[in-house]
Amino acid sequence: MNTKSKAIGERPSSAAISAAVQLFCELSRDDDAPALGNQSVEADEREAIVRESSPPGATATPIAAPGRQLAIAGPRRPGTGGRPGSGPGSPSDMGNDAAPHAPHPARAAERALVYVARAPDAALVAYLKSHGWSVVTARTPHEATKLLKPEVACAGVVDLTGFGPRELGGLEASLRLQQVGWVALTDPESLRDPGVRRLIRHYCFDYVQLPIAPATLDYLLDHAFGMASLGDFDPPPVAATPDDDEMVGTCEAMQQLFRTIRKIANTDASVFISGESGTGKELTAVAIHERSARRKAPFVPINCGAIPHHLLQSELFGYERGAFTGASQRKIGRVESANGGTLFLDEIGDLPLESQASLLRFLQEGKIERLGGHEQIPVDVRVISATHVDLQTAMREGRFRQDLYHRLCVLRVEEPPLRERGKDIEILAHHVLRRFRMDSARRIRGFTPSAIEAIYNYNWPGNVRELINRVRRAIVMAESKLISAEDLDLAQYTGNEPLTLAQAREQAERRAIEAALLRHRHRLADVAADLGISRVTLYRLMGAHGLRDEKTALDGEADSQA
Repeated sequence: MNTKSKAIGERPSSAAISAAVQLFCELSRDDDAPALGNQSVEADEREAIVRESSPPGATATPIAAPGRQLAIAGPRRPGTGGRPGSGPGSPSDMGNDAAPHAPHPARAAERALVYVARAPDAALVAYLKSHGWSVVTARTPHEATKLLKPEVACAGVVDLTGFGPRELGGLEASLRLQQVGWVALTDPESLRDPGVRRLIRHYCFDYVQLPIAPATLDYLLDHAFGMASLGDFDPPPVAATPDDDEMVGTCEAMQQLFRTIRKIANTDASVFISGESGTGKELTAVAIHERSARRKAPFVPINCGAIPHHLLQSELFGYERGAFTGASQRKIGRVESANGGTLFLDEIGDLPLESQASLLRFLQEGKIERLGGHEQIPVDVRVISATHVDLQTAMREGRFRQDLYHRLCVLRVEEPPLRERGKDIEILAHHVLRRFRMDSARRIRGFTPSAIEAIYNYNWPGNVRELINRVRRAIVMAESKLISAEDLDLAQYTGNEPLTLAQAREQAERRAIEAALLRHRHRLADVAADLGISRVTLYRLMGAHGLRDEKTALDGEADSQA
């Protein structure tokens, strides 16, 4: 080798590298750039400029742009990782397992991973643990369900090759959980199974076919974990029903209702709740009871319209043994069983007149008398009543006692109908979806814009009860991950799809031609003059819009030839 080539192949000395770095700093510094003179650059860390002759293990750092600090990087030390996307596991280094990168220190404790497989790969588990994953393994769907925590985001690996078709249903309960970002492992044979394809399509962030490079799986799991962490997790409801739902609302009418509940909860006066059917009158009664001093005592509801009239007296006040045929023992009535607590009389407007008299006597004296008995029994209860019936009309028609009305209606609460609650309709729809989304085998994520439009346009005669019914049915029947207006049976309440500018222009053009043809009774010369175009242009436009008949076509051809 000659002297020139040898000089080129030699590695620069430490002093030469230091001089080059200082020269670059002087050239790249501007008025706003932070000074580099304060940086202490150790001699063993000045190998940022790496030539082909540099030893393996050294890393090259991109040169900083003018006005930025120059990052100095020396040989890679064990336990240090590069930027996301620049180290192993990134697409550029997908197959390089020799230099693993450590996870970000702040995320190391949070990167939980569930590995579900019939025969977990020990080497893969070891690799993932070395890359900052806290791995737990499960061999059955039941074990996986027990390991997953509804309130904690995590990544998941599910090896679908080890589970038979009958076991896929058990896996689905775990795969549908929103807080897990699943990556499926499969093979071409398993992918031919429609059940496997459905699980991957509906529940998995991604899938890979075996054999798999561990770095590739690590990269995908990192993204799946990040996406799962963005979710808003709600514990899955167990046997949830509309009756155990809570009150939800942000509109002014609901805020006023909440303020009223807080005010009247601290008194023992009778409360009358009025409102349409399905607005949540019982929920309001429960809210009043739970915020009152009687909250530790019983809350006893009774639907006056659901009990036959001849049994209502005994249900309300109870009876003694032998009071009538079949009364083999004493029975405590609903009023007495609510002693110390709250009695909720729902649909009080359906109470028969004979029962109204007994109820009025109890409200006046605070005592009851069981059917067939003579003892006056003192009872301390707070009475809350509700009805959808217009009691003012019922009193005028003689169907409801006026004195009883004044005893019941000391404090009055008005339940707003759903159609008057504005944006609460959408909030309630999403609330119902969160509560009952587990009814569906799919991961229902929300509503389409057309569904939201239909929800606002519909009048909701059944109020909140109808909303719950429609959303629950849509959750089960939806064919995609978003509930549409068709799923809610409200397709007719959506407006037309927005038009593009070309579509709007085309429709306006057609309407203008049709109107001119009607005005001039298809006299094309007059129509063309009215529209300010030539007859040839009119023929062309009529043809484009399908408005030409055979005679018009012949006339147009003659004019074109002329």
